[in-house]
Amino acid sequence: MSVPSLKAITEAKADTPDWQAAVTDACERIAPSWPLDQMIAVNPFWEMRDWPFTSVASRMAALNGTCCQNQAALEGQGNGSPAATETASMPEHWQNLSAQLDRNRDTAHHVGWQDEVVHQISQFCGDYFQRLDAGDFKADAQDLYHSWLQMTRADRGIAIVMEEPSLPSQFQVLPDQHEKLIVDAFNALAPRPDYASDYAHALLLDINGWSSWAAYLRWQARLHGSGESSEEDLLPGLLAIRLAWELAIWRHVQHVGGAIFAELKQRWLEQWDAWPEMLKTHEQSQTIGWRQHTEAEAAYQSRLAEKLLSKPEHPLSDDQPLKLQAAFCIDVRSEVFRRALEAQNPAIQTLGFAGFFGLPISYRPKGTGFCRPQLPGLLAPALEVTESEPAVSFSRQSLVNHSHWSQFSNAGPASFSFIESMGLAGLGRMVRKTFLGESSDNPVDQLHKGQTEFEIRQNGNLLGVKEKADLVGGILRAMTLTHQFAPTVLLVGHGSRTRNNPHAAGLDCGACGGQTGSVNVRVLAGILNDKEVREALAEQGISIPPETRFVGALHNTTTDEVDCADGVPEEIRKFLASAGAQARRERAIRLGIASENDVDSAIKKRSQDWSEVRPEWGLAGNASFIVAPRAATRHLDLGGRSFLHDYRWREDEGFSTLELIMTAPMVVTHWINLQYFMSVTDNRHYGSGNKVLHNVVGGHIGVFEGNGGDLRIGLPLQSVHDGERWVHEPLRLSVYIAAPREAIAEIAEKHKVVQELVDNDWLYLFRIDDEQTSVERFYRNDWQTVAVRSGQTGAQSGEA
Repeated sequence: MSVPSLKAITEAKADTPDWQAAVTDACERIAPSWPLDQMIAVNPFWEMRDWPFTSVASRMAALNGTCCQNQAALEGQGNGSPAATETASMPEHWQNLSAQLDRNRDTAHHVGWQDEVVHQISQFCGDYFQRLDAGDFKADAQDLYHSWLQMTRADRGIAIVMEEPSLPSQFQVLPDQHEKLIVDAFNALAPRPDYASDYAHALLLDINGWSSWAAYLRWQARLHGSGESSEEDLLPGLLAIRLAWELAIWRHVQHVGGAIFAELKQRWLEQWDAWPEMLKTHEQSQTIGWRQHTEAEAAYQSRLAEKLLSKPEHPLSDDQPLKLQAAFCIDVRSEVFRRALEAQNPAIQTLGFAGFFGLPISYRPKGTGFCRPQLPGLLAPALEVTESEPAVSFSRQSLVNHSHWSQFSNAGPASFSFIESMGLAGLGRMVRKTFLGESSDNPVDQLHKGQTEFEIRQNGNLLGVKEKADLVGGILRAMTLTHQFAPTVLLVGHGSRTRNNPHAAGLDCGACGGQTGSVNVRVLAGILNDKEVREALAEQGISIPPETRFVGALHNTTTDEVDCADGVPEEIRKFLASAGAQARRERAIRLGIASENDVDSAIKKRSQDWSEVRPEWGLAGNASFIVAPRAATRHLDLGGRSFLHDYRWREDEGFSTLELIMTAPMVVTHWINLQYFMSVTDNRHYGSGNKVLHNVVGGHIGVFEGNGGDLRIGLPLQSVHDGERWVHEPLRLSVYIAAPREAIAEIAEKHKVVQELVDNDWLYLFRIDDEQTSVERFYRNDWQTVAVRSGQTGAQSGEA
């Protein structure tokens, strides 16, 4: 027996495909999806932002039929129907092996392979990830795969459902190690190794909901310091499961033999050879659509630019004494209320700032083991907040009891079993919900009601006066609130109040991690009212008058009511009440209830109707992010479509605040924008479908549409469609910043994420000059002067 030479061994290794690289590449393309109780908006293509948006769109269309264009509008159907994107013509896309086999199967008498594979994997994942989330064990990719393999080997029902008696034998001979399975599967099924990562990506997209959940777990592990450890990434194990099904099906059909396998093999090999041409075909098929789409975005930008370059007829004086200052979240729903509040009196000033108010906190209710983040999903909490005194209205046990029964009653299969278990008590609960109503407040939020004093810890140590002053000093400077203070300063967080709504957190504050901002504003108000902290702030150059009082407040976006944590003067209460009534009248038009005799009552009743599928429109319509002094927009009606962040560049030494805005709030608003975008253009893949059919999975992980299929992510159809028309126009975010050219360009160049978003067409970045006479677009390190004329926008090169 001859021993191979070193050269032969080296050449053999060089010829061996790098399947692990293909797996890594595919897994890194999957963006995270947050759980229901912390639901925040995410760009579902976030991990592919290093590619141009249109390239991602054509690639996703070729991989699994994803539609990133508003097909109904492009085909002249106006806003169209939800079915338009699903039935619109599209070139043939990649078909995984299970889908290829369905072409040979009489689906009138048999379950389709593709549907059954997705169903089987999804049911396993629902059980596995629920137990993992409960802390029953610590998993890795190998454990995920091996747990599935054990369950599947013991399952005899698959053979019965698929009417394939010999199918289970193929699972018995699959490797016990997920790495070995991946190698075996690719060796058998991937004749063109260069395209293996695309095949792997297509497989993960079959179970994209669960892939996104695994990506969320990976995101959290990395965010909290676990680094890039492969042990924290379950996606390779999930991919191994999906590959195992492909390999088992391939071997099974091969074993059965006959013309079916010969035909399947031929089509399979032909598809691999045709993949580059398939990609090219999809790219070409979208060219006209993107041209029309860009024209629609340009039309919106032109209308907005005309507004931004207009001057107020009666500008307010900066020296005018103020009765009230109110800082709101940049959320587009705040624009409507801010405009209404400012209309009450010229001595009212509103500000826009990220809704977590710069506090990187998690909230742990006193006396409980519960803890939740109160900051954007991009960040990890640096501080922990708890009440100085425990709440008396809720005990720890009552919170546990509530959570237990709430999860049980909302679980996927529990709609009937809950009533069976609870009997007449359950029936009584349904009657009370229908006719009497119940509080829809989050039980955790009840724990800090009435609390104005909190303990703040960093690494277990209480913050001292200096640390608190440094913290809030930075926040006040970022808010541009450093010189003029009204007697009352409201810090207004926001949240929604709806019932029977698994996606309720998606209507709360995304900047607060899908929670209300109530804790954040109460904590910040308490610090700013502290006499010793104010003395320390004065040493930093921020002098707060003794008569100024900060008050935490919560804007209920469903009813436009504002609840103040402490008492405020009667005049201010009237301002808030009148502003709420004005905002409700404006929102009633979009809700279709403007003709009601009592709009106020109709909206409030709607918010507490447990059968109402559209209690509010959330952030539907969002299209722009404006970073400028409020004086530049106070005279404008922006229709609840703009995120508004106050900013004065002359007060921003070193442009550190601008850098923070462009790397955090701008990214968050982009996430929101792309989630709404994709929930309209392709609700089947990137929306969660019909909310009437939703069943909650794992208490809070996500929802099924019905009792099976993949985990659904994104927004319900009812959040973006009113039954007749789309209420959200899918436009990429247009960002307008009032700051010097050099500062904007330098920050974009410094931060790769910002550069990718701008240069790869994920968003538009514009600059408004100081005199509000021109708008320029920053694109690929060049400035283009935007000509605004008669509702049209053209771009011509300008000097950088």
